[in-house]
Amino acid sequence: MFKKILIANRGEIACRVIRTAKSMGIATIAVYSDADANALHVREADEAVRIGTPPSADSYLNIAAIVAAAKQTGAEAVHPGYGFLSENAAFAEALDAVGIVFIGPPVKAIADMGDKITAKKIAEAAGVSTVPGHPDAIADAETAVTIAQKIGYPVMIKAAAGGGGKGMRIAANDADIRDGFRSATHEAQAAFGDGRVFLEKYIEQPRHIEIQVIADAHGTVLYLGERECSIQRRHQKVIEEAPSPFLDEKTRAAMGAQAVALAKSARYRSAGTVEFIVDRKRRFYFLEMNTRLQVEHPVTELVTGFDLVELMIRIAAGEKLNFAQKDVRLTGSAIEARVYAEDPRRNFLPSIGRVTRYIPPTGKNIRVDTGVSEGAEISIYYDPMIAKLVTYGDTRNAAIGKMAEALDSFVINGVSHNIGFLAAVIARDSFRSGDITTDFIAQQFPDGFKGEPLPPEQGAQAIAVAAAAQRILAESDARIAGVTLPDRWVIVQDGSRYPAKISRRNETIIVAGYTASQEVTTSWLPGQSLFHGSIDGVPTVFQIERHGIGWRLTRGASIVDLKVLPPLAADALGRMPAKAKPDLSRQLFSPMPGLLVSMAVTQGQDVKAGEELAVIEAMKMENVLRAERDGTIKQLFAKAGDSLAVDQIILEYL
Repeated sequence: MFKKILIANRGEIACRVIRTAKSMGIATIAVYSDADANALHVREADEAVRIGTPPSADSYLNIAAIVAAAKQTGAEAVHPGYGFLSENAAFAEALDAVGIVFIGPPVKAIADMGDKITAKKIAEAAGVSTVPGHPDAIADAETAVTIAQKIGYPVMIKAAAGGGGKGMRIAANDADIRDGFRSATHEAQAAFGDGRVFLEKYIEQPRHIEIQVIADAHGTVLYLGERECSIQRRHQKVIEEAPSPFLDEKTRAAMGAQAVALAKSARYRSAGTVEFIVDRKRRFYFLEMNTRLQVEHPVTELVTGFDLVELMIRIAAGEKLNFAQKDVRLTGSAIEARVYAEDPRRNFLPSIGRVTRYIPPTGKNIRVDTGVSEGAEISIYYDPMIAKLVTYGDTRNAAIGKMAEALDSFVINGVSHNIGFLAAVIARDSFRSGDITTDFIAQQFPDGFKGEPLPPEQGAQAIAVAAAAQRILAESDARIAGVTLPDRWVIVQDGSRYPAKISRRNETIIVAGYTASQEVTTSWLPGQSLFHGSIDGVPTVFQIERHGIGWRLTRGASIVDLKVLPPLAADALGRMPAKAKPDLSRQLFSPMPGLLVSMAVTQGQDVKAGEELAVIEAMKMENVLRAERDGTIKQLFAKAGDSLAVDQIILEYL
């Protein structure tokens, strides 16, 4: 077995690999860019080596620097994690050349399966069901239009290299092809250094289901069940689960057999994932093979009991798998939610900055894989994932219930995040019934995500919690000032005012007047982010923080702002004039921090609603900004190549 390995990655996956390596008694080496000098994965490893400046091309994609770090530290093997160089054949080849083991598949398998065009041809030869399409790289947009017309709309434009939803666009007509071809090509080139794209028929209303395979160097190839990954946004997975609520045993076995056949045909070794799309009749079609550990691998680990990272390391060390296909059992249900630094209420724009408070949920059947700790910086340079929250249950409903509880208790301050959106997704009836497709988010949230109101009974609980918090805070102030505490208050919510009496009886705070009287018992203290307690004997938890002179409470997909004020203060507040809002309709602001890739307009140019104005690249994704109305460009405040801050002005209309 190896004595020392290097992890050629960052963030949560680097921490994940370090955790298993340490449990195996293997020393670990982290690599880091200047942006990650104080990152969690650097602190958790036994050694750490700087490999470059923040841009990925100068650090985590710098093959020479990482190989040099491995040689310098005496690493016997390198685990690539996912993303970055994990599916880069040249990287594996460079390690082979200096006698360092790549913890992953052979170079040829990486090259063959990493090229989606080649992979599809190998799959067809192995008897794997594939999606109709054009198998070769396409030279230009007009050629793509001609091919798409022959295949029949809708079609999918797909990058030949890479994954993670980058370089992918759905096209429903010729105009979509022309627009999508350019964006997909540029995005693929920027993300993978390979701008080739091809076309496939887009299967409407599909489910995205993938098979986990594991193969050793001694001829054993097995599949470890499937993962349902249909909850996606912009082709990036949001929530995954194992097993799929849709597959029956017959379909699972057929998909597993085809995945094994493909792995054998590719002479595969290590952990890998064969992705399929599945229609409503359970007909399945090969999409691609990912020659690495998947982001969502924890759900497979929880339902099978296998540590996939440990299996990868043992296989790379030459060991044989010590179990057979008959030994693979799927027990219970596991769900993973990807927690990102992004603002769902602003069309999921990336969020950067310092994480000022980070309190992950804990408890039985809850797992949090993260590369973030309190005080960490979320950078513009890398994927904005904060953590993977994974829950387990004996049944799918139990796993969903545990996920809802865990999301309510996950505290992240300092950056925007998608926890409320994740809570809204798992609360949908169609999710709970398992009736999901890759169009789920578009169908369930057609106007985007703006948050959701609390159910009436939870709204009443929120009022009781805010009132109790105000009473506890006032008691502290009263003790310090030596004054008598009033029991008459006014609760202000959305401009409405309601009288309330808030009193204490031993350890219980009684809130009466706004709704029926409620009794709150809690050990909460001012400054704590989670309000744990009971209301009328029923356990409850809210996230709570001061918001101006009031309180902001969060649960699930809902945010409630409440003020609990003495009557005179409430009267004074009601007399304050509302602030006039400035007219910002004539400016285009950057919706996110990022690089201004291109500016499509010039000063004095007339534009129509829907016309492209600029393209911003942020966190490895291109975002096209379009005119919301007709107008004339008065002035440009930025140019292509500029780095933009969030809400920085780009241009102004006349």
